[in-house]
Amino acid sequence: MAFQDPEKEDHYVGTRDLTRWRSPIGRFLVSCIRQVAQWVGPRWALILLLVLGIGAAVGLTFASAEVYEAVKEQEDIASLDQPALDAALAIRSPWLNAAAVAFTSLGGTVGMPILATAATVILTSIRRSFTPLILMVIAAGGSLLMTVLGKDAIGRLRPDTEFAVPPFEISPSFPSGHTLNAVVIAGITAYLLVLRQQRKRTRALTITAAVAFAFIMGLTRVYLGHHWVTDVAVAWTLGLAWLALVITAHRLLLTFRNYRRERRAAGT
Repeated sequence: MAFQDPEKEDHYVGTRDLTRWRSPIGRFLVSCIRQVAQWVGPRWALILLLVLGIGAAVGLTFASAEVYEAVKEQEDIASLDQPALDAALAIRSPWLNAAAVAFTSLGGTVGMPILATAATVILTSIRRSFTPLILMVIAAGGSLLMTVLGKDAIGRLRPDTEFAVPPFEISPSFPSGHTLNAVVIAGITAYLLVLRQQRKRTRALTITAAVAFAFIMGLTRVYLGHHWVTDVAVAWTLGLAWLALVITAHRLLLTFRNYRRERRAAGT
């Protein structure tokens, strides 16, 4: 299989050109990083941005942990945890338990790597580009890092096993790694698919499927008694923040490549 770097295939979502930044914040970001891209090249500028982004993600993880601890002491957010667990206990049934266990296993230490690898191989082969591999490794690596650091920072206990559906887990509870990884992996897969989908309805279905996957993953973690609802809520927000940063970095790479191409075409 011969790989190549497609020139403009990733530039559009529908009719919107991702290399054209409409918001003032976006244009400011481009102007700040453009000089770096001209000096070291678009790829190294992307790597630098992602290194800084990982630092920001780590900071955001610890900040989330600190905010959580501060609010928990006042019993505000934490007051949602027990009612959510009680509601889950009230609706449990054997068939629903089995369905939830089967679904949540997709986000585990075995299921999620298999899904991520399969998506990467398929997308890399179809697109004949290493972009899916690079973005998936970066996205998944950052997600895993935030999960590990968050659990170590808080060390929160999961709900008692008497309220949980087996198989039981012993790692710290905050944040929900299943949920965080589901947001990031499903999100980056949907992003890569949307870049090549021409029909608006198809793009809408792809995004809806990714959102539903991540949302249901979080719900199953609470339903099974494996996490508190606040563990899941923070995982959703952290995952979305990291996903937005990775996608922004890719858009910047496309922007700077296009800028250099336009300059060469103009003979400058």
